[in-house]
Amino acid sequence: LFKGLADIGACPLCLDVHEPQQIIDAVVACAPAFGGINLEDIAAPKCFEIEDKLSRLLDIPVFHDDQHGTAIVTLAGLINALRITNKNIADVKLVISGAGAAGIAITKMLKSAGANNIIVCDSKGAIARDNPPGQRLKRWVADNTNERCVHGRLKDVIVGADVFIGVSAPGLLNREDIKKMAEKPVVFALANPDPEVEPEEICDIAEVIATGRSDYPNQVNNALAFPGVFRGALDCHVRV
Repeated sequence: LFKGLADIGACPLCLDVHEPQQIIDAVVACAPAFGGINLEDIAAPKCFEIEDKLSRLLDIPVFHDDQHGTAIVTLAGLINALRITNKNIADVKLVISGAGAAGIAITKMLKSAGANNIIVCDSKGAIARDNPPGQRLKRWVADNTNERCVHGRLKDVIVGADVFIGVSAPGLLNREDIKKMAEKPVVFALANPDPEVEPEEICDIAEVIATGRSDYPNQVNNALAFPGVFRGALDCHVRV
């Protein structure tokens, strides 16, 4: 992907270590041989600690495609979708399913772009500040989203939502759930390979549908962003 999309020579380094500090030490040790580091397939919450510490320790770009790449492409797709539906990001109700690496990165990016009404759901339901989760970054979600402290499962909080963004698990929603969304709903069902709701079920209901798959229209995938971002960072000799 790096070579084909951005003409960057890249090679995978598979590490047989699993604790954050072990991964950090290994990357720091080999970093002098590379112009940048892309972290791949490191699950939350470890990925946040690893990326944060490496960004501070190294003087080369450090990027986690599942976080930053997915967030960039999701925001780009949402900007276009809201143009089509004639809605403003500051006014819409957004429901995000998934509070892992991608979900939290998307939430941060949408807030920075002006989104004011975001509800993030994990496997237990809506995350709210009056019942904060134990994980540090989920506590950030609790403190910075869901101003009205809405509670309930995904199927409950999606009622009246203008936008659904799923980076979680397949089959969580169905046609009836999408019918309960606001007029001209935007549905980004990005779980791979099977989306949160099948596009064929809702093609006559949703105004805009996107998935993470290349065999459907409107693919939202981190590969659309991270090679180009890396190319720019390398060319400009910047840290990210």
